[in-house]
Amino acid sequence: MDRRKIEESIFKCLMVIATLTILSILILIVATVVIKGLPAMNLSMITQTPKGGFYLGKEGGILNAILGSLYLAGGATFLTIFISLPIVLYMNVYAKRNSFFLTFTRFSFDVMWGVPSIVYGAFGFTIMLTLGLRASLLGGIIAVSFLVLPVMSRSMDEVVRMVPAELLEASYALGATRLETAFKVVVKQALPGILTAVLIAFGRGIGDAASVIFTAGFTDYIPYSLFRPAATLPLAIFFQLGTPFPEVQERAYASALILTMIILIICIASRILTKRFTKHVIK
Repeated sequence: MDRRKIEESIFKCLMVIATLTILSILILIVATVVIKGLPAMNLSMITQTPKGGFYLGKEGGILNAILGSLYLAGGATFLTIFISLPIVLYMNVYAKRNSFFLTFTRFSFDVMWGVPSIVYGAFGFTIMLTLGLRASLLGGIIAVSFLVLPVMSRSMDEVVRMVPAELLEASYALGATRLETAFKVVVKQALPGILTAVLIAFGRGIGDAASVIFTAGFTDYIPYSLFRPAATLPLAIFFQLGTPFPEVQERAYASALILTMIILIICIASRILTKRFTKHVIK
């Protein structure tokens, strides 16, 4: 048999094994969460706050963690959009292509993407001490904003770079300014990818625990102010799995199931929005 065919067969076999391994791990994780979390799911779990404390209380639900996670991830994502989008548009519309500035900026985002989330939590905690803030929803939003900034910016950048240069040149030829071209041409063409980047960043933010453990704090109550502590689903899972009471441990698996369902909804929404807006994209 030809040597190239043998190499191709070997690598094909390795790819199949790797794919099956990843799928098996994913199925195992989802099955564990569903099997252990589903029996604990009931109406009170998503409509009530914990009774008797999140660590020792055996009654109530996790409404505080659900809303806290949505507030925190939503606030951080909303804040990051207003930072990431201008950066990406400047990099792809105003800055010179293949310049040292663009190379260094993209390299910096890649490095920031790989920084552990606990480092962002420590950095956010340092900022909070400087500003005189206590553990609060605002502190968590600041830390998570730093965490999702490279994720959103780098994802948007890759999408915007795929916009054909001919469209920009045609816009300039018609007398449009760079600002008009950026928002009326580039953003419109890259909108499906931009929405996907936003949803990816939201999913990254809502599922992180390390960046908010010192910044957002934890509470049994629903946060009604940016300066009050906020519970999150990842921290609820972390704290409740450490309790000696089986009833509270079951609530942790219910939290994991709800968090998994939220991530699944985000993935489905990303696919639907991408298909809906792709029909307006010029290829």
